[in-house]
Amino acid sequence: MPHLPGLLRTAPLQGETTSSLICRIASRYGMEPKVLRACWKWRNYPPGHEGGGARADAEVLLNAAGRQLLVGMCGVEEAVLARALPSWAVEDAKLRAEAGDPVGLWRIGGAVVGPVGFGCRLCTARRTGAAVRVVRYAPRWERVCVRHGRWLLDADANQPLEHLDLGGLPEVVAAQRRWAWVARRAVRVGAEPERVFALAYAVVARWWEQAYGWERETVWPRRLHHMAGWDGGGDLERWRIVGRDAVVFPEVVAVADALLDPGMAELVWVDSGAGRPRALPTDGMFCRRLGERVGRPWLGPLAAADHGGPLLAWMGSVLRLRRGAGGPPGYDNDPWWLRQEHQAATMAGQLRVLGKEKNAPGSGTMWRAAVPAEQRRLITSAIDSAEEQLLQLRGVQTGPTADVARRLLRGLGHSAGLIENAWKRTAVAAVNGGVPLEEVARWVDMPVEVLRKMLTADGQEEGG
Repeated sequence: MPHLPGLLRTAPLQGETTSSLICRIASRYGMEPKVLRACWKWRNYPPGHEGGGARADAEVLLNAAGRQLLVGMCGVEEAVLARALPSWAVEDAKLRAEAGDPVGLWRIGGAVVGPVGFGCRLCTARRTGAAVRVVRYAPRWERVCVRHGRWLLDADANQPLEHLDLGGLPEVVAAQRRWAWVARRAVRVGAEPERVFALAYAVVARWWEQAYGWERETVWPRRLHHMAGWDGGGDLERWRIVGRDAVVFPEVVAVADALLDPGMAELVWVDSGAGRPRALPTDGMFCRRLGERVGRPWLGPLAAADHGGPLLAWMGSVLRLRRGAGGPPGYDNDPWWLRQEHQAATMAGQLRVLGKEKNAPGSGTMWRAAVPAEQRRLITSAIDSAEEQLLQLRGVQTGPTADVARRLLRGLGHSAGLIENAWKRTAVAAVNGGVPLEEVARWVDMPVEVLRKMLTADGQEEGG
């Protein structure tokens, strides 16, 4: 196919993926993207979802000749593309040896630069004159289109929505403006804004999962139903997944602000007994004040009773630093260190699990379904570790069985990619070792009845 000259100028949008720009160029020339992409030689195939269909967050890397070809198609200077496209300068070993012909390589956007979301079509139309889809790199604190009152969704999930309507929810729009101030405050105290946000996001996402049992919680249900057009009851689980990040965004910003407040850290110190250490109380001043700052005066005791979560880990780091007992620099005395097991599940991962559960009830709890194919290789080492600890469990019916099982199952339950057979065998060993079935179910985040049926089906559950 002949190379197209830049007869129609197509400027990139800030943060846009290179793949998205190619699609917009094709649209301007009135052709399908795959036809325009035939101008490049490709070394692999476009990534798709497990259930079929192209991924919106697919990204392309180009060699030097491939980039020059795109420059000509856009009709803009290369420097403009380099400033606007985050993946422009990303290199890959498979492209270094390529010379002469324009060559492209497919990748997943999240593995190239970072989180990928949809752009606002109304803003795109205002900038380019065409209300077409745009995919761009954007962290979660930049997902509100203030001009049009929209929350822009992740582009890595296999679902049709690009945005949620924030009309009538001014607090969500205001939260993005407030975050800019919180980010500046983080820089002033020597903290990285993205890490502060990640920790606050993990804290609030954990509350979100617990909120089913909060009778006094009325704010989040109202926001969620508003975003669902007051008609989400028939598919509430899907809406809870799709709408979570937008619904909890004001609370995430409020928690980030609170954790940066030296006065809040002082309350943790006082609750711990200051110079006379004691266990943190369930009615402590810190959690009580934190509840008030997120507009829920009743939340304090519930937050304090959540042992093992990211909030308690932050409090522990604050205390170790204050007492000078943290040792050399490391995760245990870094308040903003977010452990892997505390990271919130992504929308894409949760939707995969939900889809598995609908297609085959019970299978949605298999952690492999929640992990993108491109990330599975990153956790294979955890499987080896699990197998080693399983050897400790075999033949041990008393003593340390519960402790070993608890440590292992927590790791399995939050690694989201360990082989199903590994955690099932661990659960069997824990139950046989005397750990109550209800507690094992809680460790692996599974309904008790589902776990009981799975173990009974294999003839492996004893008692319980």
